[in-house]
Amino acid sequence: MHFNIVTLFPEYFSGPLDCGQLGKARESGLLSFSFHSPRDAAEDKRRTVDGPPYGGGPGMVMLPGPLSRTLRGLGFIPRSAGGPGPLLLFKAGGIPFGQTRAAALAEEADRSGRDRTLTLICGRYEGIDARIEELFPAQPVSVGDFVLNGGEAAALCLIEAVSRLLPGFMGDERSREEESFTPGLCGGLPEYPQYTRPEVFEGLAVPKVLLSGDHAGIALWRRQASLLAALQIRPELAAAAALDHDDRAWLQSVCRPATGRNLYCALVHFPVLDREDNPGAASLTNLDIHDIARSSCTYGLGGFYALTPLADQRALLRDILRYWTAGPGARSNPDRARALALVREGEDIACAVADLELRTGTAPLLIGTSARSGHGGPPEMTFAEIAGYLQTRPVLLLFGTGRGLAPQALEMCAAVAPPLRALGAYNHLSVRAAAAVTFDRILHDLD
Repeated sequence: MHFNIVTLFPEYFSGPLDCGQLGKARESGLLSFSFHSPRDAAEDKRRTVDGPPYGGGPGMVMLPGPLSRTLRGLGFIPRSAGGPGPLLLFKAGGIPFGQTRAAALAEEADRSGRDRTLTLICGRYEGIDARIEELFPAQPVSVGDFVLNGGEAAALCLIEAVSRLLPGFMGDERSREEESFTPGLCGGLPEYPQYTRPEVFEGLAVPKVLLSGDHAGIALWRRQASLLAALQIRPELAAAAALDHDDRAWLQSVCRPATGRNLYCALVHFPVLDREDNPGAASLTNLDIHDIARSSCTYGLGGFYALTPLADQRALLRDILRYWTAGPGARSNPDRARALALVREGEDIACAVADLELRTGTAPLLIGTSARSGHGGPPEMTFAEIAGYLQTRPVLLLFGTGRGLAPQALEMCAAVAPPLRALGAYNHLSVRAAAAVTFDRILHDLD
């Protein structure tokens, strides 16, 4: 496989590509590299490759001319998808590069033979002129959510990730099958812990199962160790992993699923907006109480307040709760009784806040919800930020009936959660559906 590396600093690669397995692969002819500097394609005596950005701002931008001529010299044709192989451009805002993409590039190289060519553009300064991406089939790539001085370090990461997947690169081809993020025993999860001699080091012993010779037991231990590592370090990988019944049963036995025990919700019936966007009161509905209670129980919320200033509506709520938690409904459907046991009655938002502070000893962080962007209320807070507060204090989510919380209710909040479909033209979920989606965005199933 051949790598064309377009860089202003070809000397950056002189050491890494000559040592270890990369060096051996280069000596054997499995890998080859050529370096192409846009400075060599500059047309002025000073070999200028950068200029100030239009519109002002700090830093410099790589000129399109030298880079375009460099790419043409490599066989890329402007406004054409053709070329000597994939063209990748490293940039902070590019598509995340992972094991799946590395495997795809290696597989393409394996199918086409060792003359497969991959061209890497290493940007510098504030980046390259955006017209290069319009003219050439460059795929923007990022190796992480951080900023580097240039694309050279990122290129080394990609080169090693792709190269080690080529047949003949690894001393033992099986090494690739059970690594982090690779389908197989790890199933795309982080790799299980590894141990070697001695059996006891600084008082710490190797897990007994690894010394047992029981191959099935070792495979099970490794699978479970990978799952546990994902839960503790990379929960998003656990959430995306293909889990079978045995995986889920084991996870339930060793750890609690993510719960919202510090998260509470309130269904507000006043003040809310009517069809003319005037503040008023809305009627309580049996279906909202049941479904939000079930969602609250499913996601492990600490409690659910149903708030209305109308005495007859609170009486209706008590009748519903009595039937399902202490009456015939509790006997016929214990699961429903468990969910509705979370519901607490209240007159207004202040009542819920006072009750929650009494129960927890801490004033809750009040977060509103709205289907509308630009509601004019408090600032928006991301779902991740809301989840972060759950580590230190109770959070009370307010959901409005009718056409949503009135401005008077939003003004009581420290922040507002983002609209669930901020860019959608139709944004009219039922409040019970919106509550379930909001819980899920804050409380992932496996984090």
